[in-house]
Amino acid sequence: MSVRGEQGRVHFVGIAGTGMSALAQHRALAGLPTSGSDRALDAGAVEEERQRLIALRVHLHPQDGSGVAGAAQIVSSTAVEAAIPDLAEARARDIPVVHRADVLAELLGDGPSVAVAGTSGKSTVTAMTFTILEAAGRDPGLVTGGDLVSLRSRGLRGNAWRGAGPMVAEADESDGSLVKHRPAVGVVLNLHRDHMDPARVLEQFRTFAANTRDRVVVAEDEALASLHRGSLTFGFGAECDIRGTELTLNGHGSSLRVDGVPVQVPLPGAHNASNALAAIAATAALDVDIATAARALGTYEGVARRFQVLGEVNGITVVEDCPHNPTKSAAPLRAARARAGSHGRVLALFQPHGFAPARFMREELALVLPAELRPEDRLWIADIHYVGGTAAQDISSADLATGLRDRGAPAFHLSDHEQWLHESAAAARPGDVLLVMGARDPALPRLARQTLEALAP
Repeated sequence: MSVRGEQGRVHFVGIAGTGMSALAQHRALAGLPTSGSDRALDAGAVEEERQRLIALRVHLHPQDGSGVAGAAQIVSSTAVEAAIPDLAEARARDIPVVHRADVLAELLGDGPSVAVAGTSGKSTVTAMTFTILEAAGRDPGLVTGGDLVSLRSRGLRGNAWRGAGPMVAEADESDGSLVKHRPAVGVVLNLHRDHMDPARVLEQFRTFAANTRDRVVVAEDEALASLHRGSLTFGFGAECDIRGTELTLNGHGSSLRVDGVPVQVPLPGAHNASNALAAIAATAALDVDIATAARALGTYEGVARRFQVLGEVNGITVVEDCPHNPTKSAAPLRAARARAGSHGRVLALFQPHGFAPARFMREELALVLPAELRPEDRLWIADIHYVGGTAAQDISSADLATGLRDRGAPAFHLSDHEQWLHESAAAARPGDVLLVMGARDPALPRLARQTLEALAP
């Protein structure tokens, strides 16, 4: 059954999640009947998101099965447990249940589209690609996992937009569903250890590239060498098709040249310069010239919780980020260190986003993060975020902190968020950067704002 063309009501289970909410909003923006449920909404944990969905006329129901009656179709995902009442009621009523990835695959469709894959940087590159296409007058659509600041200023959550032009989407490999997509342009950014073994992810990337209809765009990353033949490559190497040169970094952004065109990237870190190259390459595959792309990137406002600077008090800067894996955690630490300079320190909070991910990434965290911390810096590991379910709770944040200290990192266990507010405010001094990192926990954006407030005299 087609979700895109279905006029009956479609009910999204787990609608507060960023991926599911993007699909629901994309549908609601067309005026199509849309509903959803989420246990985070039932708990009152994401009231701002509730109000944004209601403003789009999305009907929200308790996750007790009551919202299923009368729906033409249910959309779920791998992250949603089969036993929850909504899915049990759908089975009892014989209402079709489709996977979130199938809905996204249909939206990418047979027309112009860009799907961005990779284990790091997907949300940023998707947002940059959307920004360029919008500036080029191409009226793009958007479904992504990060909230664009530019769309939030329009009163939206920021992770979806309905346009008549190319669809731009973030394509997830974490549950194996990447292989379902057939975009016109497929982008592969990198390959790091994240949700599953890199060898399995690479196989998904190969299938994704084979399924891409027009042009495959691939980073110069050696781990992706098997995808380079016949692809449009990007990076800083001499052999890249879209090549960055004259890269200059500072604590606030970077500058580079692409085919002689100056590009200003208003986000710190070499990884964001690479992200900009990826977006330039993706839009070049849709015939957008480099000069247009460069002008658009100069106006890029960023993605919420992707090294988002929340403010500065008494020379102390507060930044928020939402890394999922060790590489993603290292990048904001590196960018924060650049912003702090030689006189400031990085005081960071990291909250793991589940027991299984913490267990899977434990060794790599201990290998990667110590290299990004100086002896005067501090890293606090908050208790693992847990939303219920059957995950084995056989690892703790105290274990992670011990592993980091064993490798020489100044890392400590944090019992609760209040402790972070007290300790960070007491320790911070002018020139420091306070960095709040973590994914999935809806309380973290509030904690980041409270961190800034706690610094006020």
